[in-house]
Amino acid sequence: MTNQQTLNSSKLRIRIILVSTALILSIPLIAMQFTKEVSWTVSDFLTAAVLLLGTGLAIELVIRYVKTSLWRTILLIIILLILFLTWAELAVGIFGTSFAGS
Repeated sequence: MTNQQTLNSSKLRIRIILVSTALILSIPLIAMQFTKEVSWTVSDFLTAAVLLLGTGLAIELVIRYVKTSLWRTILLIIILLILFLTWAELAVGIFGTSFAGS
């Protein structure tokens, strides 16, 4: 793969990360128009955006720089696990930390 092809695939993945983040954040935004049960504030959207973009960019860095497939897989699983545990803690406070959402 040439440097130009690598650059193009990296740019494509960055675009996919940005579009995916926007689509995921649009779900609660649309739901808020139809029900009172979904009530996100601006800080909720900002927190979710930081988590999703941070995760996406961390995954991009792993894909770009880690060459061994075993280490790549391990790091990707760890990144996703951190995202899911952080999201769950913020949503319902499964660990009871001070930044829990409950």
